[in-house]
Amino acid sequence: MPEGAGAPWHRWLALSAAVAAADLATKAWVSAAFEPGDVHVVTPFLNLVLWHNPGAAFSFLAGAGGWQRWFFIVLTLAIGAALLVMLRRAGTNRLLATALSLVLGGAAGNLWDRVTLGHVVDFVQLHAGGYYWPAFNVADSAITVGVVLLLLDGFREARTARGAGARPGER
Repeated sequence: MPEGAGAPWHRWLALSAAVAAADLATKAWVSAAFEPGDVHVVTPFLNLVLWHNPGAAFSFLAGAGGWQRWFFIVLTLAIGAALLVMLRRAGTNRLLATALSLVLGGAAGNLWDRVTLGHVVDFVQLHAGGYYWPAFNVADSAITVGVVLLLLDGFREARTARGAGARPGER
C-alpha cells in the first residue's frame, strides 16, 4: 500500500482539535475560577491549582528572561509540522496515528497559551508523602499518553520486524 494510503489522514486532526479544545476549555475554567496561588484539595493526592509556567516541562527555562517564549513557539511550530508529515504517512497504523494526534493536539493547546498569554496555564497537581509533582494540564497529559503510544508502536514494529526476519519455526 502506498505511503499515506488508508483512512484519510486529516480525520485524525479531529482528535488533535478535540484535545486542544478540551485543554483550552479546562484552562479557561481554572483561570476564571482560581487566583494564582490558589490550592483546592480534591483528594489526598490531587490538588487543583493555578500556575503560570513561562518555561517548558517541569518549568525548564522558566526564569530565562523571556527569550524562551519565542524559542518554544518556534520549536513547537517545527515539531508540529513534522508531526503533520508523520501523521500523513501513518497510513492505516491507527496506534501511530492516535499517538501523533494526541501529541499534536497537546502541542497546539500549549502553543496557543504561549502565543496569547506568554505562558502555559497548568492546574493539575499530584502529590504523595510530601513530594509534589510539577503542575500540568490536559495538553501535557495528551502529550504524555501520545509519547507512550509512540513507544508502544515502536516496540510493536521492532517485534514485527524481528519476526519477519526469523527463519520458519524460530518465532
